[in-house]
Amino acid sequence: MLETQNLTVRFGGHVAVNAVSCRFEPGTLTAIVGPNGAGKTTYFNLISGQLPATDGSVHLNGRELTGLPASARTRAGLGRAFQLTNLFPNLSVLENVRLAVQATKEGAHRRGLNLWSIWSDHAALTNRALEILQSVSMTAQQDAPVASLPHGDQRKLEVALLMALEPSVYMFDEPTAGMSHDEAPVILDLIRQLKKDKTKTILLVEHKMDVVRELADRIIVLHNGTLVADGEPGEVIASPIVQEAYLGKAREAA
Repeated sequence: MLETQNLTVRFGGHVAVNAVSCRFEPGTLTAIVGPNGAGKTTYFNLISGQLPATDGSVHLNGRELTGLPASARTRAGLGRAFQLTNLFPNLSVLENVRLAVQATKEGAHRRGLNLWSIWSDHAALTNRALEILQSVSMTAQQDAPVASLPHGDQRKLEVALLMALEPSVYMFDEPTAGMSHDEAPVILDLIRQLKKDKTKTILLVEHKMDVVRELADRIIVLHNGTLVADGEPGEVIASPIVQEAYLGKAREAA
């Protein structure tokens, strides 16, 4: 279980995230929505450790992560897609995933990480990497340099690297941003597959409400850094405060 308690960040006199308390349970996909500037990505950055909190705390499975850097939070089980992931453009698709698998396995055993060790000595790592590539339908591209991949396939590879890290929490910040109409469904299908594992928690920042309606079990709404709504998709989207804050429609007079 992931939990934030009164999570807050201030930039000078501006409160970008204002005392947000929320729990995210395994087996659920929670969409975080709101208008531009609502604090959605900033909230993600506070959870994943890319920004230090001014006040409040972050807990994962009872362990407080608040003072830990992003790398330590990743090792604790927080996986941040498209933000923490780095691709090596001159290496092959398989080599990229194998590096992530090696980082996970060696990190688990607290051994020093030698990223450039001879791959032939690590058959088990290669086999695991191939399994992950098969799960994201990229086996055919395993020998291709990452730099040669179209944008959509690079996004798929980033999800594969995230899977290799074996997180308990997947965090997707606008995963289809910059993707064509034909490319976006591939990433959404991968998220659907991840949802089937009921031991995992998924957080999704997304502007496209059709995607939110289809994927989300729950929606929370941020507005001016404050949590203003939390519940099932249908009731949250229909609520007057969301109609005003997110859709820009004025509430009817009481």
